[in-house]
Amino acid sequence: MINRRDLLRYSAAAGAALAFDLRAALAAGDLIQRRIPSTGESVPIIGLGSSATFSRLAGSGEVDALREVLETLADAGGTVFDTAPGYGDAEEVAGELVQELGIAERMFWATKVNAVPRGGRTADPADSLAQIETSFRRIGRESIDLIQVHNLADVPTQLAVLKDLKEQGRVRYIGVTSTSSSRYADLAEVMRREPLDFIGVDYAVDNLESAEMILPLAADRGIAVLVYLPFGRTRLWQRTAGRDLPEWAAEFDAASWAQFFLKFAAAHPAVTAVTPATSKPHHMLDNIGGGMGRLPDAAMQKRMIEFIDALPSA
Repeated sequence: MINRRDLLRYSAAAGAALAFDLRAALAAGDLIQRRIPSTGESVPIIGLGSSATFSRLAGSGEVDALREVLETLADAGGTVFDTAPGYGDAEEVAGELVQELGIAERMFWATKVNAVPRGGRTADPADSLAQIETSFRRIGRESIDLIQVHNLADVPTQLAVLKDLKEQGRVRYIGVTSTSSSRYADLAEVMRREPLDFIGVDYAVDNLESAEMILPLAADRGIAVLVYLPFGRTRLWQRTAGRDLPEWAAEFDAASWAQFFLKFAAAHPAVTAVTPATSKPHHMLDNIGGGMGRLPDAAMQKRMIEFIDALPSA
């Protein structure tokens, strides 16, 4: 099991002491918290997603690293774990691991529902409920913290199912997600019409479209925001490959490119938590550093955008 001493060792391996002493921050428990507007409950600003490499490793059966990733998240004070039935074996494997580790009740479990048949447009409410019941079985809890309609799939039908479950006390928060700018107008319409607790949306230093309409609307409507794709999938890694982190990144306590990207996303006042996916424990700890110390102010965010925009596109 990863203990605090292991966390300190991993932080050194991640190079986090370059400009900001992550080890000291971990010892002090200084992970930034943000409030969920609908209740005032606080959650850590950096979480964990389970798409991409997490999902692929879950499907391979080689889950030791995923166990360490989840344990690292929990031991460092993180709680938000974002998954979906559509992420291959990720939800099932993570459910088994958190129960094995004894941390299921400590996690803020965020999953999704999308029971629309491939090629179809509508979902059968019974199918949506069956998919949700499977999520309950996988994590072994009587209530799930957050379930969102995945990628705006038949929102009227599936959100109605979630509203019923929330009324029953089985789901604490409900929402919708979209990572396609072509659907932002549809997302905004749902945000204005429905009593949502959360949305999930893409946002990154080189992907600012959601900041034009969606994030301000979330702030106005009192809707919490989970940020997806803060690394632009692999796009930002390709653009910064072989490049040193600018020295001025130390001014907001970023000691790695991961922290640079995560702190940019976390700095938006409408953002509740950022959920980068990873399958490597030392990357998880590095990501946690993105939620500690100072965040860039508006002037610094502009500088970050200009710096990345000046790099060749991936």
